[in-house]
Amino acid sequence: MKKAMNWLKNIRPLKVLTVFLAGIFLFMAQACGAPGVASQPPQPGAQAPNTERYDATKDYPLNSPTGGINNFSDVDPRAGDEKAVNDKAEALVKNAQKNIDNKSASNPGEYIRNFKEGTPLGQRGKNLGDDIGNSVNELREGVVKGTQRGIENIKGNTQNAAEDVTKNVQRGAEDAGKNVKRTADDAGNAVKRAVD
Repeated sequence: MKKAMNWLKNIRPLKVLTVFLAGIFLFMAQACGAPGVASQPPQPGAQAPNTERYDATKDYPLNSPTGGINNFSDVDPRAGDEKAVNDKAEALVKNAQKNIDNKSASNPGEYIRNFKEGTPLGQRGKNLGDDIGNSVNELREGVVKGTQRGIENIKGNTQNAAEDVTKNVQRGAEDAGKNVKRTADDAGNAVKRAVD
């Protein structure tokens, strides 16, 4: 009870009044702030907000089952361009099949014919040489960067090891000094006990 009374005596009325007024100010600022912040977003036309409701008598467009894993189309039927998407997909499939038919080879003779009709041999050699040159340059740059990073790591590790050795030697010297002092103190105490 005394603690509670002492706490009440230590409360300064000016601090309580300041906290109370700050709370009132904060409450009023939030309550009387800009009204546009919490208002409804603008509605198209003169339509009141939230007037569209589900009507059980109305038919809503749904995806009809088409087969496959999902059994439904991946295109939203309300988008209205499902036919365009399907036509484009069909054209891509036909183009891929045409490329397979034209460039595939079922025997070595067809493979040689396709090879001869493709990029000229000189250009293929140049492209291959460029690719090899780029790969060698990237490998060289990677080795140089890795070597530099390794050297930096070795320098750091060597420096850390030297610092650790120095610290360990200092600690060992301090421990040896403490052990000698302790031994001398123990011997002095033993002699003192023997004399007494």
